[in-house]
Amino acid sequence: MVEYEQRIKELEEEIRKTQYNKATQHHIGLVKAKIAMLREKQELRASGGKKGEGYAVKKSGDATVIMLGFPSVGKSTLLNVLTGAKSRVGAYAFTTLTVIPGLLEYEHAKIQVLDVPGVVHGAASGKGRGREVLAVMRTADLALIILDVNHPDHLAALQKEASDANLRFNARPPNVKITKKSRGGMDVAATVKLTKVNMETLKGILEEFRLVNCDVVIREDITAEQFIDAIEGNKHYLPAAVLLNKIDMVSAEKLTKLTKDLRPDLCISADQKVGIEELKELIFQKLDFIRIYTKEVGKKADLDVPMILQRGISVEGVCGKLHRDFVQKFRFARIWGKSAKFPGQKQMLDHTLEDGDILEIHLK
Repeated sequence: MVEYEQRIKELEEEIRKTQYNKATQHHIGLVKAKIAMLREKQELRASGGKKGEGYAVKKSGDATVIMLGFPSVGKSTLLNVLTGAKSRVGAYAFTTLTVIPGLLEYEHAKIQVLDVPGVVHGAASGKGRGREVLAVMRTADLALIILDVNHPDHLAALQKEASDANLRFNARPPNVKITKKSRGGMDVAATVKLTKVNMETLKGILEEFRLVNCDVVIREDITAEQFIDAIEGNKHYLPAAVLLNKIDMVSAEKLTKLTKDLRPDLCISADQKVGIEELKELIFQKLDFIRIYTKEVGKKADLDVPMILQRGISVEGVCGKLHRDFVQKFRFARIWGKSAKFPGQKQMLDHTLEDGDILEIHLK
């Protein structure tokens, strides 16, 4: 463990001291590949060969939100205010030693919110309970990054720990297809112009990962880091929101400066219950929920209690959630709302629904 950590620090320092330009681009890309491989070995050794171990948390509700922050930033207070849970609150570090779940009910959505032990520096490499905390995040649908207004420097540290633990906030998987083969060498092609990394570097990274026989197709302008992510294929992508907490403890002038520097999604005071309603709406929007209303044939739609679903869901997806036999017995659906060209439009299973749609399912 120690030798991996030391070597990673040495390589990170090498990158820090190297000025990035076209002449150094290739070298920096290869160093980043070395760091990625060392981290993978470090993770395997730390977990005894088992990946992704964390706290046992039973998922419930329509989505799961995890609160990430250093000790004593106010996560427990925020959980209690949002959900009415009984998470112990104290003015000292490490009050929370296990995962405390709470349930936020908002706009008919039932959202599980998890309060976990505060992350410390070195969490990704196993210090404290950081590895367990970060592993729990792989089951989440949204991360709330909570900062103490008196410690704005924590943001960069939290982002680094999450990145080192294979988490990618507010991003999506790179559009890269890698196919391994038994022989024939390396064939790398791009369907777009690459401006952030050159082909020589990409091939050098593949060699670092010992992928000497493979076909690679790149369909977007990516960085060396994104290419490494595509090779490893072990990253978890999820939306995140940065919250600046305890704003009641600083002057208006200091808060203005912090907001300008950090650009948080929202400024709150969990203790004083400032910004809580705005936070509930932010969570709902970040989870990208839509509301679908169901209607029985020949009856009025139930507009009181919608189904809460993820944006992009199809008629087939709704059928599957309503009853396991609905897809097999499906004839057609009628739609009223944004996704229909006219009220009561007839659609099939592959039709994508939009927020506020009314869905009437006809079965055999």
